Amino acid sequence: MKQGTKLAIITCCLDDWGGSEELWAKTVPHLLSAGINDITVYKNTINFQHPKFKVLKKLGVKLIEIIPKAKAVGKIYRKSISTFIRIAEKFNLATYQWNKLAESIFKQLKKDKIDFAIISQGINFDGLVYAHQCLKLKIPYIIVSHKAVDFFWPQDSDRAYMRETLLKAKKCLFVSIHNLKTTEEQFGIRLKNAEVILNPTKVIPSALPYPSTINGFKLACVGRLFVIDKGQDILIRILSNSKWKERAVTISLIGKGPDEQALKELCALFEIKNVEFIGFKADLNELWHQYHALILPSRSEGLPLTVIEAMSLGRTVIVTNAGGNAEIIEENVTGFIGEANVKDFDEVMESAWQARENWEKMGNAACEKMKLFLAESPEKIFAELILEQIN
Repeated sequence: MKQGTKLAIITCCLDDWGGSEELWAKTVPHLLSAGINDITVYKNTINFQHPKFKVLKKLGVKLIEIIPKAKAVGKIYRKSISTFIRIAEKFNLATYQWNKLAESIFKQLKKDKIDFAIISQGINFDGLVYAHQCLKLKIPYIIVSHKAVDFFWPQDSDRAYMRETLLKAKKCLFVSIHNLKTTEEQFGIRLKNAEVILNPTKVIPSALPYPSTINGFKLACVGRLFVIDKGQDILIRILSNSKWKERAVTISLIGKGPDEQALKELCALFEIKNVEFIGFKADLNELWHQYHALILPSRSEGLPLTVIEAMSLGRTVIVTNAGGNAEIIEENVTGFIGEANVKDFDEVMESAWQARENWEKMGNAACEKMKLFLAESPEKIFAELILEQIN
């Protein structure tokens, strides 16, 4: 490894902090201990008061906003992806704004004399404009993709440089086989430089005691309240059916997000009484002591940590065939899988309900599956992969 290697981590997360940040953030201490002492994180806008960024700063990591002076643009990026897309397309600003981002990161990386870069993408091409600047500057780079969306493809005008950028990366890493294959199909290429890597989890596989069912069953729908991805509207439409209103089941929507008010109003419209909104819950052990199963009607995913965590703690899962879900769930053994539409997911929910007396057994099987599936330390594996490429 070259003495004094300067490492850049470019994150595309639009929120103050998101699940896609965890892998690179937890890898930083391993890189520091290996002698990579000059690490800079670049992000569109940074909440310097966020606890995670405060920790990174204490470790000596430099934090740089890609467009620190462009407050108006920064506000756009802090909004949801869907809002950004609508605004960009309506005013024909997408090309202009991405060019501004590319120009800014190009100048910054050149000025900082970066030797190696990691680009952490929310979806499978939202950071390729950054990676391409590394390619132009002859900075070797690794691309990490945390999601690929079947119905969201790159524009024709961007495909050529994006293909080249993917093919010339040192590594293209994906959190599921589904995301890797979807990316290859969207760009019409085979990525021989690709691998699958998991995100770090907050739990160690160990089945919790199963809650009593004397007062009925409780399902947890854990995820950001953002229907384009998580599909909670599908679930609510199904629960508007009288059969679900009459059953001894309660569904808790756990999380926060831009569609919270809309979902509450949808519940009110359907006069649904057995759905509750309880906000974000950090203590997973406490959470899963109270719930019998996870339900997640996602339209798009990478490999959702909430599924892995629920299974790890001994809970069966009722989910859609989104992202890598089908890669870790065995139908009717560890969980239930359907498609992200009202008709199909209703059928899957009905099958799960009829098998509810088996949920405890299925949850225990899910836990055993996770013991075999989970790597001991994804962040350590990621650090070793980075160091191999730098060396």
